[in-house]
Amino acid sequence: MVVFAGQGDPRRSMALLWRDERPGGARTRQWPGPKPALSVEVIVRAGIAVADAEGMAALSMRAVGERLGRTAMALYTYVPGKSELVDLMYDQVLAELPHDYDPAAGWRAAVTSWAEDTWEFYLRHPWVLQVSQARPVLGPHEYRALETLLRLLYATGLDSTELRRVVGTLVHVVRGAARTVAESRVAAASTGVSDEDWWLARSGMLEEVVPDFAERFPLLVRLETEGAVPVTDDSVPYLEREARAAFEGGLAVVLDGVEAAIRRAR
Repeated sequence: MVVFAGQGDPRRSMALLWRDERPGGARTRQWPGPKPALSVEVIVRAGIAVADAEGMAALSMRAVGERLGRTAMALYTYVPGKSELVDLMYDQVLAELPHDYDPAAGWRAAVTSWAEDTWEFYLRHPWVLQVSQARPVLGPHEYRALETLLRLLYATGLDSTELRRVVGTLVHVVRGAARTVAESRVAAASTGVSDEDWWLARSGMLEEVVPDFAERFPLLVRLETEGAVPVTDDSVPYLEREARAAFEGGLAVVLDGVEAAIRRAR
């Protein structure tokens, strides 16, 4: 399931996303009389709770209203619809990401910490991975997260053209590996079949229906034989081990490339 951001009214959506950034905005304005029982913040937090617990497919204005003990109609005064709610949820949950990395440890250590924090964030909120990167939300926390990574990378001294490519690659490495883990967990829960059982059943059939597999695909067999990820923890499913290895290995390759680019620049 892929969700595209920015499908609501542009003016209303952007005003809601940046409401805490504008002087006199909805978060800073003091309203007379008692506080309303609902607010944008309350609704967004409830939406995040629904998505964390049940996934993006379960998210609806009705589900959020039920969590708050209200009807869906009661929410529309604050949030125009589900499209705007997804934008707000996505941007708000990004506020969890750290921003205060220690530059004294060096740029590589700082970027590695950023990658680890982002990996853990995605696995806490796997529904975030279903929000397409083709159309960004353009909210304050999304920009702040990007600004944090850029601050760490500009410390390398590389120019903006090179860093633009590095940022894109880093985001894809972390997001892609985390998505594999998230999807494998959903697959096991949805089908009732573990990764190990699924692979065992089909690999056995593969040997039966393709007895000359090793002759037809020798490099694949070599890769599986020589490059298999060591099993250090039997409690971690196969695909999660593979995804974690891809995350760590891909990150190392990218950062090695950054170091090589720094040497060339010097």
